[in-house]
Amino acid sequence: MLHHPTGRFVEVGGHRLWTESEGEGPAVLLLAGFGPAGSHAIFHPFFSQLATDHRVIYADLYGRGRSEAPDDLRDITFAGDVADVAALVTTLGVAPVHLYGFSYGGLIGQALALDHPELVWSLALANSLHSPEMWQLNHANINAEIARQLPETWERIAELRRDGHASTDPELRTLLGSAAKLVRFYNPDNAARLPSEPGDRNMDLYPLFVGADVDFIIGGEVAKIPDFRPRLKELSRPALVLAGRYDRALYPALQRQFTEHAPQIAVQVLERSGSFAHVEEPDTLFAHLREFWASTPS
Repeated sequence: MLHHPTGRFVEVGGHRLWTESEGEGPAVLLLAGFGPAGSHAIFHPFFSQLATDHRVIYADLYGRGRSEAPDDLRDITFAGDVADVAALVTTLGVAPVHLYGFSYGGLIGQALALDHPELVWSLALANSLHSPEMWQLNHANINAEIARQLPETWERIAELRRDGHASTDPELRTLLGSAAKLVRFYNPDNAARLPSEPGDRNMDLYPLFVGADVDFIIGGEVAKIPDFRPRLKELSRPALVLAGRYDRALYPALQRQFTEHAPQIAVQVLERSGSFAHVEEPDTLFAHLREFWASTPS
C-alpha cells in the first residue's frame, strides 16, 4: 500500500472530492490522468519531494479514487471535471495555484487556465494532449509500435479484432496493456515502479468515458472534449509542456504542436523518460518545475 498524506473530503458541486495535502509554500495542484479513470495515487510517493518548499495538493476527481461517485457513471463529464476543479481551488482558498496536469489532467488544466485564469498561477502539461485528435494519434502510434516491435502480440490483437472484440474487452485490454513497458518507458524495468493500489482506477468508468473501442476509435466523453489549439494563443498564464523523449504514445513531435499554436509555451524534453517522468526522472523533472515556477510572476 502507498503512503498517503493527511486527507479529507471537500464538498463541491453537491458531491465530495477526496483531497490530500503536504508541505508549506506556494500551492501546487496535481491533476491526474493515466486515462480519465485514474486517481491521484499515480503521484505517490514521488511528489513528496516538492513538499519541502511547496504545498502539494492531491485530488481525486468525481467517481475516481477515494472521491464520491454518482449512481450513474455517465453523469461524469469533462465539463463537470473542470467545474469541480475550479470550485475545489476556490473552496480550498489556494488561488492562484500552480497546476500540474498529467495526461487527461492537462486537458482540465488548459480549460481552467483559459476560462478561469484568476485561479491559475502557471500551467505545466506533462505528457498531455490538446485535442481529441491528439488522443486518437496517441493510440495510433501505440498500435504501430506494437505491430513493429511485438508482432506476435499484434497478430493476436488482429485476430480478436476480426472476431469483433472491442479494445476494452478483457483479453484485448490485457494484450494492449502488456505493451506498456515498451511504449511508455525509457527503461522497461521502471514499469515496476509505477504506483498502484486497489481502487486506483475506475475501470467501469473507463469505457464509458473514452469509448469501448478507444484504442482504435475514440468515443464517449473524450470525443466531446474541446480542441484547445485555436485558443492556446489566449493563454495569459505561463505554460510549460513536459515531454518524454522515449514516450511512444504522446511522443515529442506531438508535444511540440502546442507551440505551433502558442509560441509562448515552453517545451522541456526529459531525455531518459517515457510517459512517466515523475517515475523515471523525478529529480530532473522537479528541477525543471522549480525553475519554471521561480520565473513565473504571481
